[in-house]
Amino acid sequence: MDVQYAKQAVKAIKKLDASAKQRIRQGINAIPAGDIKTLQEHTELFRLRIGDWRILFTYIDADTVLIARISSRGTVYKGEL
Repeated sequence: MDVQYAKQAVKAIKKLDASAKQRIRQGINAIPAGDIKTLQEHTELFRLRIGDWRILFTYIDADTVLIARISSRGTVYKGEL
């Protein structure tokens, strides 16, 4: 599966420590497995839960995922989605 990253997601990854980066990378590479749910008011936006981190993503096509946002549990849903 091909994974693309939004600019905001790349910035978030650069700020993480090495162990968090590794856990998030493993979770993203395992998509569509994992704790994935559809966001309630956004039928084409999904969230992947990895500990206290949330990764918001969408499917561009059957083989491509766009990682839109990576943030902590308390702040990922705030702001414009």
